[in-house]
Amino acid sequence: MATKTVPTRLPPGRGQFTGSTANQTLYISNLGDKIRKDDLRRSLYLLFTTYGSVLDIVALKTMKMRGQAHVVYKDVQSASAAQRALNETDFFGRVMRVQFAKSKSNTISKLDGTFKMPTGAVTAPGTEGTELQQSIFNAPPAASASAPSASKQIEAPKGVKRTREEEDEKDEKMEEDDSDDGSAMEESDDD
Repeated sequence: MATKTVPTRLPPGRGQFTGSTANQTLYISNLGDKIRKDDLRRSLYLLFTTYGSVLDIVALKTMKMRGQAHVVYKDVQSASAAQRALNETDFFGRVMRVQFAKSKSNTISKLDGTFKMPTGAVTAPGTEGTELQQSIFNAPPAASASAPSASKQIEAPKGVKRTREEEDEKDEKMEEDDSDDGSAMEESDDD
């Protein structure tokens, strides 16, 4: 009689390698949806700085990224120590999963000097902008336009400015009309 071994299933995230290699960026999932973004970032920073220098924390509240965050460390050793220690720990009443991110963070790319702006997001491939868009985006920098040109004449100020004396005369007339030279109200003793 042949014995059949039944493979044991581990809970998600425990003892299984997700396929992504060690990285400076950690991907955290299963976070609370109702936590405000600034509170979540502050709490994650306080929790993850115990394992190394944190460069950036990205926590978005869009429907696609709700309950998820990315923590960027300065070095891979700190990130791997934090991943081992904090995976499957309780965070605001939920068990958070900590994994290495699939790709390098934009923060790390900027520090390495390998960051490239995404070009597909600006315009769709094969579409040309309108003539106005082309003139705006292909125009030379505005620094040359800000310098005053010598060919333009300096225009005289427009409108009439009142002098100070006219204001003083009107104010004096108003004060004379408002004077209380003896016409003060008399108090009655009827109380």
